Amino acid sequence: MSVETEARPGRHTATPPKKPGTLLRSTGDWARRAPLLPALVFMIIVTQLPFVVTIITSFMNWNAYYPDERSFAGIDNFRRVLTDANTRHAIWVTILLTAGVVLISLLLGLGIALLLDRKFRGRGAVRTMMITPFLVVPVAAALLWKHALYNPEYGLFNGVLKWIFGDNAPQPDWISNQPLWSVIFALVWQWTPFMMLILLAGLQSRPLDVIEAAGIDGASQWDIFRYMTLPHLRQYLELSALLGSIYVVQNFDAVFTITSGGLGTANLPYTIYQTFYTAHDYGRASAAGVIVVIGTILIATFALRSVSTLFKEEGR
Repeated sequence: MSVETEARPGRHTATPPKKPGTLLRSTGDWARRAPLLPALVFMIIVTQLPFVVTIITSFMNWNAYYPDERSFAGIDNFRRVLTDANTRHAIWVTILLTAGVVLISLLLGLGIALLLDRKFRGRGAVRTMMITPFLVVPVAAALLWKHALYNPEYGLFNGVLKWIFGDNAPQPDWISNQPLWSVIFALVWQWTPFMMLILLAGLQSRPLDVIEAAGIDGASQWDIFRYMTLPHLRQYLELSALLGSIYVVQNFDAVFTITSGGLGTANLPYTIYQTFYTAHDYGRASAAGVIVVIGTILIATFALRSVSTLFKEEGR
């Protein structure tokens, strides 16, 4: 006769002990991760806690000029940011600045990448020199353009005009006449190498055997570029544009250094700076900062999707 035992309600069944191998693996995992915990805690304190404080401040009525009137404001700061005429203009300038820099940098980066993809003597040195502008400190690059290139009295641009056309050559004040384009060209000079690097990596990942076969079959260089190279570079172009947009949207150095936000060039980061340090309206400045972060996160989401798609295709 076989006796069947049933687990009664309320009676706990004993859990089987963990195997020694599992315990050793978990101990080894913790031993490898433990040295990284201080760095993780430091990153949370440095990056996440200030952002949490910014979010809390964005819902408060907090102006340093009126310290006794601090209170909870709800979404009033966000409403004020989105309805203020200066802020709307700053958002529009940010869009124009970002679109202009990214598009021009992409076109120039694509052209330079196509040239550097060819074999010629000294290609390595030329590639290194082309990357140099991206390694310059942003403030130093902005000062270089403002004083060494744009200055109407001793700048390089006016010196070239005088060298070509003589002493009667026009000597325009570039920053005063074209303030937004002055900022755009300075940023294009710095971000073109970034675009070039990504696109050059895309060019070097092309299937060369297919391209050679197309050339043997009689396809012209334009046909190869239009129907083979450009479709292959589509996702690299998207990735370059998205990553460039993430950084250019947050640009502050060039606007602050070249034009000081004047002449209609104040973008959203500079407006936040003015609101925080000049008007001392911490609530409204924090709300504008949160809006910039949300926009950056949306752009970054598309960038991460493009990166994951590239990795999937490279793994095939």
